[in-house]
Amino acid sequence: MSGGTPTGLTEALAQLRDGRTDAHAYLDTCYDRIDAREPQLGAWQSLRPRDACHRWLDDNADGLAGTPLRGLPVAIKDIIDTADMPTTMGSALHADRQPADDAACVAALRSAGALILGKTVTTEFAYFSPGKTANPRDLRCTPGGSSSGSAAAVADGMVPVALGSQTAASVIRPAAYCGTMGYVATRGLMSLRGVQPLAQSHDSLGIMGRSFADIRLIAELLAGPLPTPSSPLQGLHILRVPGAAMGDVSPEMEAAIDKLAAELREAGATVTDLADDGRIARLVALHGAVMAFEAARNMAAEGARSDAVSPQFAELLETGRGIALADHAAAQSEIRQLGQWLEAARAGSAAILAPAAPGSAPEGHAATGAPHMSRAWQALGLPVVTWPADADAQGRPLGAQLIGHRWRDAELLELGRKTALLTPSPTLR
Repeated sequence: MSGGTPTGLTEALAQLRDGRTDAHAYLDTCYDRIDAREPQLGAWQSLRPRDACHRWLDDNADGLAGTPLRGLPVAIKDIIDTADMPTTMGSALHADRQPADDAACVAALRSAGALILGKTVTTEFAYFSPGKTANPRDLRCTPGGSSSGSAAAVADGMVPVALGSQTAASVIRPAAYCGTMGYVATRGLMSLRGVQPLAQSHDSLGIMGRSFADIRLIAELLAGPLPTPSSPLQGLHILRVPGAAMGDVSPEMEAAIDKLAAELREAGATVTDLADDGRIARLVALHGAVMAFEAARNMAAEGARSDAVSPQFAELLETGRGIALADHAAAQSEIRQLGQWLEAARAGSAAILAPAAPGSAPEGHAATGAPHMSRAWQALGLPVVTWPADADAQGRPLGAQLIGHRWRDAELLELGRKTALLTPSPTLR
C-alpha cells in the first residue's frame, strides 16, 4: 500500500498470501481513508465501527484463512438487504427498516470471507433523487446515481470493491463520473433475492472495483466460475454507437470515444459504426415506459405516501400508473424485436463501444445526471463494463462502456481489461 490509499482487492490478496500485509493492517488503511475523506464525501449510509471490525477479524481468524476473500472489506449499496445493518433505500419512510436476512449476494460474500464494512448511499429507491454523496474527483460535482456511495467509496480508495444495482444507469454512470471500473451482469446471471426491486424487467446486479480483476473475482463468487478467454485485441470486430444515437452528448465525450476507437484500431481491432436508423433511441424511450409501469406497481405502498417521497419519484409513479397493461405488453414485445435486430446486426462482433455517460460529471448535487447512455442496453439485459477512458479539460473522468453479448460476461470482462490498458485511468486524488 502506498500514500495511505488501500490497494485493490486482488493485489491485497496477493500481499496477504506472501505476508506483506494482514487483514488488520489493510482494514486500518481503509478506515484511515474513510476518516480523512468521509466528512467531505458522504459515501456511507451506515458504517461498522473500526474496533468492531477488528474484533470480527480476530474472532473469525481460523475460518477466514481458507476463504477466497480472507476478511477483506466489501461495501453494499443500501437497497440490498443486510441482516446486521439497516437497509433504508435512501428514504425516510424506511429509516428504521432492519431486514431479518441477508440478500443472496451478501450471504455469498460472507461465505467467501468478506467483511461487510457498511452500507453505501443510494438515491431514493434507486431512482433520481440524490443522497448526500459528492464526487471524489471534484467535490463540486455529482457522483451520479443511483449507486452513488458505492462508486464514490471505491473511486476514493475507501474500500476495494462494492456492490451496486442498475435499473437504468445506476452503476455505469456513477462509475464513469467517479472514475472507477464498473460492471453490470447479464440480467438473470446473479440472484436479486433481497434486493429492493424498482422495475423487475430491467433490474440487474452490478459491481464496482479498482480493476477488472477485482470485479471478476467478485462476479465469480456471486455467479460461479467463469471461463478464461484469451483472445487478443488483434482481429476483433467492435461496433461503435455514437452518443448522439442515444441522446445528448458532449463534444469532449465523443472525442474521447473517437480516440479510443483509434487506439483499438492501432491494437489490431476493427471498429465500425452501427447503422441503427433510430432503433437505439427507440430502445431508450421504451426502457423509460417499462420502468415507470413496473415501478408504479412495485412501489404502490410508497406511492400512497406522496407527502413522504420526492417530486421526482412521485412523478415516476404517476406516469407509470397512467400506462395501460396493453401498452406495457406492446413495449415489451417491441423491445424483444429490437433485441433480435441488434443480435443480427452485431453478429461476429465482440462488443459495442459507446459513451458511458453524456459527458463528465456535471457540477451541483441537486441531480445525478442523465441516464440515456445506458437505457438501451439495460432494456435488453446485456452485460456492460465501464472504465475511465479519458478526462475533460478540468481533469474529470470521461467513461467509455463496452456492451457484450448475453451470458458472455467473461469475454466482456476480459475485453474490458485489455481495452482499459490502452487508456490508463487518472490517478486517485
